[in-house]
Amino acid sequence: MTIQTIPLFPLGAILFPGGLLPLKLFEQRYLEMGKTCLRGESPFGVCGIKHGAEVGAPATPFDVGCIAKIVHWDMPQLGILHIVAQGEIRFRVMTHRSQADGLLVGEVMTIDNDEPQSIAPAFAVCAEVLKQIVAGVGAQHFPTPGRYDDSTWVGNRLAEVLPLPLMTKQRLLELTDGNARLAELKEILVAQGLLS
Repeated sequence: MTIQTIPLFPLGAILFPGGLLPLKLFEQRYLEMGKTCLRGESPFGVCGIKHGAEVGAPATPFDVGCIAKIVHWDMPQLGILHIVAQGEIRFRVMTHRSQADGLLVGEVMTIDNDEPQSIAPAFAVCAEVLKQIVAGVGAQHFPTPGRYDDSTWVGNRLAEVLPLPLMTKQRLLELTDGNARLAELKEILVAQGLLS
């Protein structure tokens, strides 16, 4: 675990370790954050929004988020920066403050990522569902290599792609055991009629 100070980007989406998140930055505070992160190859933190909105006044973030690094960027027109951020490691916000420009800056403590963990036999079906989703959507939209025998990787990818409420995704992000995450996801898949 390490403690660091990073800019925070509250979103109506949840980023999981290993996941890819395309973002369009146009507010001045986030354009500056993006430029600073690109110049210094430094990370920022993605947090789900607990209260507030993505645009305008600073939103209140959830306490657990994911550190992100910019892996691709493009500026198709002046004042709009397109980036793709990749999730690295989860963190817990210890404190945060709003700068004069409205950018949130937080002191965060990293949460050790779940070590790769074999999928319990009861949840192997979750890996099969994910394989079908990847085949349908296209492997290029998922981080490689695919680790379908790792409960953490499978759980993170399923939690990203399933149409779940923000609060559910946040709860899944906060779980520290890969098979516990898959247990909850399997219940959701059964409830949605995607599994029997």
